[in-house]
Amino acid sequence: VQLVESGGGLVQTGGSLSLSCAASGFDFPLRAMSWVRQSPGKGLEWVSTISPSGDRTWYATSVQGRFTVSRDNTKDTVSLQMNSLRSQDTAMYYCVRGDGRTVISAKGRGIQVTVSS
Repeated sequence: VQLVESGGGLVQTGGSLSLSCAASGFDFPLRAMSWVRQSPGKGLEWVSTISPSGDRTWYATSVQGRFTVSRDNTKDTVSLQMNSLRSQDTAMYYCVRGDGRTVISAKGRGIQVTVSS
């Protein structure tokens, strides 16, 4: 099982970034996928989940309306489009297999997102 995130970086407040996660080694189209994040000194925070077929999505209140999760089951990828970024969004972002709250059965190495004011 491998999950590899890409697309992070430094952006100014109000800007946008798109994260992508390439999955391999498992039955990706049959699995819910999620994004979670961790800020320095804090625990993992669930951000968003997408159903196996991609027809249902869920978001944390803190990102609702600003972030959009999507997936391409032909390419085994899941993405997170982040708009109107805030300093509070600064964190290491992880792509995970599972609902990201009660189930995390695999996790990528993470990618840093830094939002500067």
